[in-house]
Amino acid sequence: MLAGALGAGTAAVLLPACSGGGTAPEEAKQASAERRLRARSAEDSRTLLRRYDATAEAHPGLAALLAPLRAETERHARAFEDGAGPGSGAASPDGPSAPARDGGPATTAPGPGPGADGGAPDVPGDEKAALEALAGAERRAADTRTGALTGASPELARLLASVAACGAAHAYLLTEAS
Repeated sequence: MLAGALGAGTAAVLLPACSGGGTAPEEAKQASAERRLRARSAEDSRTLLRRYDATAEAHPGLAALLAPLRAETERHARAFEDGAGPGSGAASPDGPSAPARDGGPATTAPGPGPGADGGAPDVPGDEKAALEALAGAERRAADTRTGALTGASPELARLLASVAACGAAHAYLLTEAS
């Protein structure tokens, strides 16, 4: 009788370990996808920063207008990077991110986009057109982040939604200023 009780007790302890909720490989896959999404989002913010810098350099008269929006975008990049964890491929505060380690794409949807050569973005010569181009980049980044909400954890979804809303506000302000 004691042997039967021990056998049932052992089975009750081992059974949950062999079945049920998330398995280690599933959890690792989900964590990897989240790190890639954070890294892509950080890189999108870094790309926007390059666009803000190029616009301010091409049109020094816009630098004061762009400074607070650029500062917010810098904070967005850091927020995505801070949660990315070690080995995530997220950008450092001083440069762009590395490609995903699993060979996945660097981005899954069009983001703010660098210049045609992959470096500094092209800035229109006219200030109004430059602001409109920057507003368009902010809208594309916001749309990309909104589209990524469904695959994100609750914490990351909140961050994506907040940054997307801020990007939409930036786009509005830039459009109004143009």
